[in-house]
Amino acid sequence: KTTADKDIPTPFMNLTDLISNFKKHGLDERDLVALSGAHTIGSAQCFAFRDRIYNETNIDPKFARKRRLTCPRTGGNSNLAALDPTHANFDVKYFNKLLKKRGLLHSDQELFNGGSTDSLVEAYSSDAKAFYADFAKSMMKMGNINPLTGKRGQVRLNCRKVN
Repeated sequence: KTTADKDIPTPFMNLTDLISNFKKHGLDERDLVALSGAHTIGSAQCFAFRDRIYNETNIDPKFARKRRLTCPRTGGNSNLAALDPTHANFDVKYFNKLLKKRGLLHSDQELFNGGSTDSLVEAYSSDAKAFYADFAKSMMKMGNINPLTGKRGQVRLNCRKVN
């Protein structure tokens, strides 16, 4: 748990920290943006985006108001919000919403906020084939980061618990 907490990026990281985090695992900016595209599926808990919707300025005000309806300033930490409008589909809507300043997590919007990854977000937003290809390559790279093999690791029957 300690290693995971140290190595897995948080939703509060800025772009510099995200790039550094990925770099220490042999991943580059393209991998960062492509793998972040996995946020096209799923939800996040209120505690992970509360500061963004109440305090950040690089956010669409209408989007922030909508998110505040289910994420109060205090309490409701486990209330969920979809990471993107088509949260059950693997598509490029995640990147489209970043262009409109509608990233739910601070770390997501950092990918399109005047930094070195803006052009990748723009490219993926209009080219699903490029995103899918890069996502697959980056998943392979990530899967090869210090894999535990033999008696040091296991293929879990249920990923949430040790066999």
